[in-house]
Amino acid sequence: MSALDESLVELAQAYGIATEYWDWQGHHVAVAAETVIAVLAGLDVDASTTERAWAALAAHHREPWTRMLPRCVATREGHPYVIAVHVTDGDPVDIWVELETGAGRGLSQLENWTPAREIDGRWVGEASFEIPGDLPLGYHTVRARSGGQEAAMPLIVTPAWVGVPARQGDRRAWGLATQLYSVRSHDSWGVGDLADLADLAVWSAGRHGADYILINPLHAAEPVAPLEPSPYLPSTRRFFNPLYIRPERIPEALGLDQGQRAVVAGLKAGLDTTEAWQTIQRDAAWTAKREALRLIYAVPRSPGRQLAFSTFRRRAGEGLERFAQWAVLSEQHGPHFTDWPAELQHPTSARVAEFSALHGDEIDFVCWLQWVMDEQLAATQVAGEQAGMGLGIMHDLAVGVHPYGADAWALKDTYAQGISVGAPPDPYNQNGQNWSQPPWRPDRLADQAYAPYREMVRTILRHAGGIRVDHVIGLFRLWWIPEGAGPTKGTYVRNDHEAMVGILALEAHRAGAVVVGEDLGTVEPWVRDYLRERGILGTSILWFEFDFHGDQSPLAPDKWREYCLASVTTHDLPPTAGYLAGDHVRLRDRLGVLTRPLAEELAVDEAERTAWLDNLRSRNGLPDGADEEATVAALYRYLTWTESRLLCVALGDAIGDRRVQNQPGTIDEYPNWRVPLSGPDGQPVWLEDVLTDRRARDLLRVVGGH
Repeated sequence: MSALDESLVELAQAYGIATEYWDWQGHHVAVAAETVIAVLAGLDVDASTTERAWAALAAHHREPWTRMLPRCVATREGHPYVIAVHVTDGDPVDIWVELETGAGRGLSQLENWTPAREIDGRWVGEASFEIPGDLPLGYHTVRARSGGQEAAMPLIVTPAWVGVPARQGDRRAWGLATQLYSVRSHDSWGVGDLADLADLAVWSAGRHGADYILINPLHAAEPVAPLEPSPYLPSTRRFFNPLYIRPERIPEALGLDQGQRAVVAGLKAGLDTTEAWQTIQRDAAWTAKREALRLIYAVPRSPGRQLAFSTFRRRAGEGLERFAQWAVLSEQHGPHFTDWPAELQHPTSARVAEFSALHGDEIDFVCWLQWVMDEQLAATQVAGEQAGMGLGIMHDLAVGVHPYGADAWALKDTYAQGISVGAPPDPYNQNGQNWSQPPWRPDRLADQAYAPYREMVRTILRHAGGIRVDHVIGLFRLWWIPEGAGPTKGTYVRNDHEAMVGILALEAHRAGAVVVGEDLGTVEPWVRDYLRERGILGTSILWFEFDFHGDQSPLAPDKWREYCLASVTTHDLPPTAGYLAGDHVRLRDRLGVLTRPLAEELAVDEAERTAWLDNLRSRNGLPDGADEEATVAALYRYLTWTESRLLCVALGDAIGDRRVQNQPGTIDEYPNWRVPLSGPDGQPVWLEDVLTDRRARDLLRVVGGH
């Protein structure tokens, strides 16, 4: 590992690249020069020699002087913001804000004694103008005119605070968390779907007073089998996975003739196998369901229905067209766009346009699937609200996308090349993680006024009461790993968190939704303070909550964060019954993701669990000799003693499930994301049985009081 010289350190700092950090064990780590050079290359910055690094730094400092206005500014309501304007030295400048409503506001000039600079033979001066803090929320434009030249800059004014939607009032909310694909009914097609979700919402709200259901990401996967099983490695984060459609709920399904209905029934019946019962079989389910959906798509739509579809397609715009193009191209040329003919590897090529003209029906079918998803998502949200939910469905936003998926193709120029993101070593994966996902380039996002990001968030929140942001720290910084390097050979790269968090807040404000950030793991303390200041709720998992500033004991109820979603477990841990037995440690040992001896890990884990159980007993919350079910209930009861605004019950805990859905750091070594919802005996259960389960009823009463 080579050390960093001064040029690399300064250049890395200019681009928000960390040259050092503290690891999970408190050790100081100096980032290798090779890593910094490779990460800079992912931003198209050549730092391969000291001379080139100094030249790149000079170009970086010079760049703002070559443009009249900055790329893009995101600011908060109530916070004035000063921008630098660069014009020919001595020339006057007219500058104003054009609001998204069309109205205009002038800007006030401030003193600025920065000396003029010579840029390409022209002397350029700098002037400062203040963007007032009383501008309305929204996506506005700053316009400037000087010396016959004009410039425009996107200006995004975001809410200072999000918090809990007003309709929830001061009442604490609670809800369920589940992996939707695992929750199957007799009527679903081998995979839990939106109709199942609606039934779960009505049951949990109508019978038990739940306010929300937190589900796994519903982002779209591949268009045809084989499908990536992880919902956290999608092809796109903007559009949805039609695997979750219930075909029989589509109005046009009533127009199938008798023969077609028999075909649909046969396709569904073919999924009823022993293998499909024991493990989630996405490929078989989607292959059968897609064939049925093709039949329904061909049924003529009424004029009103066709108008609704056309309106949806027009509103979704170019993003939907690009996604549909990718889907049809993938079906014909394979899932990796890097293997396609060269002239099809960029979305704006003439060959892609020609291909689209020749395959209009297939592209229309992909768009139709998204319209059907939109309708069924809307129906699910309405079902929850009408049953009494204060929030409704809470969607999960994955960290990134598949390196060969729709977003990586359609937004190719927005992603860093030769880089993937992941996580450095931590207590739960001591080898580090490579998630195989390309990161967005902060500079390219700013160039596009964050359009890909804000369109994604807006689509997810269109029919939702909340959004959980997985690894919310990624809005601040991400662990970039150069191609060919291991997870430990990466470094952190900073994003413009004021823009990323601000846009998230703005879209949530407009949707009337709550935002929950998954802020577990290694987090800089100021980040949690910042999120709390913006009204973004954090995440508190009971097993991880210890008084690290005091005596290291389990965190007392009055010390838990108010603005957080509090739960006992999470999808990367086994359900609580399994956790109590230490299943997760033994599993990680079998899969080879421990770096310490099994006995040592078991001892540490046992000590933490014992500390929590002793804490419960000391508060008269757990009687001696309590069985597994009573212990799980006691742990959830502890959550009700805190001031946390959102409480969350894992559906698996409600019925006594033990198997983890995902073991971080593994792919096929464990059936990640393919584990059906199961009972205490390890056997899968139907949703219909969950709705009448005595154990589930009793646990929900502990949290909800119904």
